Amino acid sequence: MEDIKLNTTMNPQEMAQLKMQVDTFNKSLVVEGRKPSQELGKDDFLKLLITQLSHQDPTKPTDNTQMIAQMAQFSSLEQMTNMNQEFGKLNQMLNSSSAINTIGKTVQVAIGDTTATGVVEAVSCGPNPQVKIGNMFYDMKQISAVYGE
Repeated sequence: MEDIKLNTTMNPQEMAQLKMQVDTFNKSLVVEGRKPSQELGKDDFLKLLITQLSHQDPTKPTDNTQMIAQMAQFSSLEQMTNMNQEFGKLNQMLNSSSAINTIGKTVQVAIGDTTATGVVEAVSCGPNPQVKIGNMFYDMKQISAVYGE
């Protein structure tokens, strides 16, 4: 039986070719409109994992414990991202609910260095709820006091 020897090191030509492919790929990301970011998202983590798997040495595959740890990290990253999105929705609902609870109540609104007082007639819901006092809409963040009915 003949022993087969695999060369697991790259010569300078192969290193230069790989560097050129990486540089070309990185430039294509900028051309396609991707903006550099200082944060890694779940898509970036998955791309790194796939790249690692596709370029691993076939004679020394990734240890199972490392693979499981990386998959667990990916899973927890995805869950945290999903939770963050849901918390954003919950925050928007709470802000809208707070605005709705001011309808019919007298509120004090800070307008620059002065304040105005009036009864909330209507509200607009959404990411930045507003209250209508008279003919003007004010941001909920401007309300400094809410008085009973």
